[in-house]
Amino acid sequence: MTKILMTGVTGYIGGTILTRFAQRSDFETFDIRAIVRSSEKAEKLKSLFKNVTPILGSHSDIPLISQAASEVDVVIAMADCDDVDAATGTLQGLRKRFEETGKKSIFINTSGTGVLSDNAAGMYPTDIIWDDANPDQIATLKPAQPHRPVDLKIVGADAEGYVKTYIVLPATIWGISKGPLFTSGISNKKSVQIPALIRASLDRGHAGMVGLGKNIWPNVEIHELGDLYNHLFDAVVVSSSLPSTPGHGREGYYFGANEEHTLYQVGKSISDVMLKMHKSNGGEPTTFTQEEINKYFNGSSYLGSNSRCRPNRSKALGWTPKKTTQDMLDSIYPETELVIEIGAPAVSEKL
Repeated sequence: MTKILMTGVTGYIGGTILTRFAQRSDFETFDIRAIVRSSEKAEKLKSLFKNVTPILGSHSDIPLISQAASEVDVVIAMADCDDVDAATGTLQGLRKRFEETGKKSIFINTSGTGVLSDNAAGMYPTDIIWDDANPDQIATLKPAQPHRPVDLKIVGADAEGYVKTYIVLPATIWGISKGPLFTSGISNKKSVQIPALIRASLDRGHAGMVGLGKNIWPNVEIHELGDLYNHLFDAVVVSSSLPSTPGHGREGYYFGANEEHTLYQVGKSISDVMLKMHKSNGGEPTTFTQEEINKYFNGSSYLGSNSRCRPNRSKALGWTPKKTTQDMLDSIYPETELVIEIGAPAVSEKL
């Protein structure tokens, strides 16, 4: 029985990946442990899946996460991609397992294409396109880029030889996640970037954008992202019919991305939706003032950055995302309904 530790299962990505795994025919052959902060959610989780054991605690509890990692064959981390301490604790546990058993565990970590971002602030696009099948290009990313400190630590561990590491880098994720983890309130069903723009636009009474919205990002639908994790898991854990072994470590970056969009396109779609809902007079999205960026996005123009990539390594796994940019723009209406229903304050989450 394969022992798997999952972190972040109460979140948007983590809940989706666990839901996707639960659809596998071999799901009950897995012994899954999941770190959960809430005792109430832990009980709900146990009632949903008999082969999922909640570990009550926090990802910031390094001894806890280290011990949990030392007892499993696979770690799938889907919590905070910038938490260096949690990554360090996980790697300590995986090193301990290797030293005691001689077995290399599998570490699948979640990062993000924000690692590719620049400082465009919405004023211009870029021609720089990153390829996940080009490790030499990815190696040129500066250590100070978002998510990069954790990525480098994980790749370094693979190079030391005690673990095989794989890093999934989702783009702008969109869509409302579905399944029992979400209907039961265990996991968060909404994404971050687009709802943050929706909340800010609703609060100011008009759709907004950073700068002129000329920057370009890739996008991926949440359930199709779940399929990527499933393909990667099959390739590195379960028997694989792939012609070659999937890359790991320095060659183990997997972009979760499909088509591209500009921030202007998102802003214009939000404007159209607000008009339909009688929340504004519609029209062109307008530029957020610096005061608004401070209020809604903690002073960061990150949403105005460029991040362009091609998921060639991911697609070599057999992953075939189908959802388009137009599908994403069409999803903004139900996303807006959900934002209004939840009634969250117009201050962004961590982007």
